[in-house]
Amino acid sequence: MVKIEQIETVLVDIPTIRPHVLAMATMRSQAVCLVRLYCSDGIVGIGEATTIGGLAYGPESPEGIKLAIDTYFAPILKSCTATRPAAAMALLSQHIVGNHFAKCAVETALLDAQGKRTGLPVSELIGGRVRDRLPVLWTLASGNTALDIEEAERMIAERRHNVFKLKIGKRPLKDDVAHVAAIKRALGDRASVRVDVNMAWDEPTAKQGVAMLADAGCDLVEQPITKQNRAGMARLSACSAIPIMADEALTGPASAYDYATQAAANVFAVKIEQSGGLFAARQVQAIADAAGIALYGGTMLEAGIGTIASAHVFATFPALSFGTELFGPLLLTEEILATPLDYSDFSLAVPDGPGLGIALDEDRVQFHRRDASRSTISLPAA
Repeated sequence: MVKIEQIETVLVDIPTIRPHVLAMATMRSQAVCLVRLYCSDGIVGIGEATTIGGLAYGPESPEGIKLAIDTYFAPILKSCTATRPAAAMALLSQHIVGNHFAKCAVETALLDAQGKRTGLPVSELIGGRVRDRLPVLWTLASGNTALDIEEAERMIAERRHNVFKLKIGKRPLKDDVAHVAAIKRALGDRASVRVDVNMAWDEPTAKQGVAMLADAGCDLVEQPITKQNRAGMARLSACSAIPIMADEALTGPASAYDYATQAAANVFAVKIEQSGGLFAARQVQAIADAAGIALYGGTMLEAGIGTIASAHVFATFPALSFGTELFGPLLLTEEILATPLDYSDFSLAVPDGPGLGIALDEDRVQFHRRDASRSTISLPAA
């Protein structure tokens, strides 16, 4: 019987290429909790948990995730059979409530190890892929209209992205809409423009804002009001000229079922961490498909491991009408994978090697880990 012998968690901090402005925080770096599962057959599985702005987005943070895995997950996992990821996750769920992000990181590592063991990609372990590349949008989040247009033009010219999401909600409504309208005018039919409000509006503002955004050429509005106002989301979805997407409201299959039965969204943003893992994300997808709700592959701005874990899941979705936003590694100044991901032709390639199909650049991980000891040389004063 193959056992899990050791569970290692490491915090890694990586600067972003520019300030990333959201309604709830401005990010200048990303903190990543890397997870390694060392198995008795010599195989090591890797996973990742990442949040947006620490605790600014939700109840879990990379620091808390590390503490939870080290303290509560590890003793349980050491009693599990490494070759049975589903059984291990079921046991964790019996003893640990919530902690979706931490559970996702552990499940990713379990599946990566099992894929390496069997020679199969993770996508085949969780149902089988139906596509090898995923369309990927880019978020324009500098807050400066001219800079955002310049950035979008460069992305189109490089054939990296032709769908753009704008983070709005911090400024007055008219200013936000003017920002979106100016970018859409500049890009025209060459690109799709969408917005993410991150719950910053109340319902009356959202009703007015969505109508104005539709007139400006916006294609989609993400989570305009608080996730607790399901009835308000249903009202907006019923009367909006453009699709309304649920994001923060979706915290796993139960919430997806609740939103689906109440017709509270036209589109679901599926996130593996927010859902509670890769299989849970597939359950969210199945609920959406059964209810006739369109799908979008979301991100928590993960680095390479979490991004590719998401890609393996989204590659199994029968339909992915609104594409994905798996651009997390492109927002970071440093690459922690041995081989960078393939972003080209407006899409991301899903690796076909065993497990996740990726490997860490151990030197870069060691350099960026939070507890790294970096010596400095003091030069004598001139």
